[in-house]
Amino acid sequence: MQSLEKFLFEKNYTKVKLHLTKTNHFEIKATINGRKGLFILDTGASSSCLRFEAIETFKLDVEDSEIKAAGAGAVNMDTKMSIRNKVKIGKWRSNKTALILFNLTHVNEALTYHKSKPVDGIIGADILKKGKAIIDYDKKHLYLKL
Repeated sequence: MQSLEKFLFEKNYTKVKLHLTKTNHFEIKATINGRKGLFILDTGASSSCLRFEAIETFKLDVEDSEIKAAGAGAVNMDTKMSIRNKVKIGKWRSNKTALILFNLTHVNEALTYHKSKPVDGIIGADILKKGKAIIDYDKKHLYLKL
């Protein structure tokens, strides 16, 4: 029987290593606009997002948004939007990715409380769908279609 990895490589997928944190989240490294960052992989997040403090780190052009964010125990949070960002995860790339910015302090406080590293943001379902993502939970790999 052919391995998942070999099958996906034949279908032009690339493999990215995931790290399981003490909070049982998968962390992933990604590059946004040429700058490296650390993110939580969250299949339940509809949009990929960054913390407000990441505006300068990732060279973002932002605009105010009327959308209110909710998640991880917080609701009705103000947001900003950044469009046309270059996102790179492993060898996979997208040159026109919109990102939501909001206060992720509550997420990072929970992570550091459990002795995990704070993150720059969350990779959500929008990017995972765009990359036709497949997650191998057993081997801790994310596969994205090139």
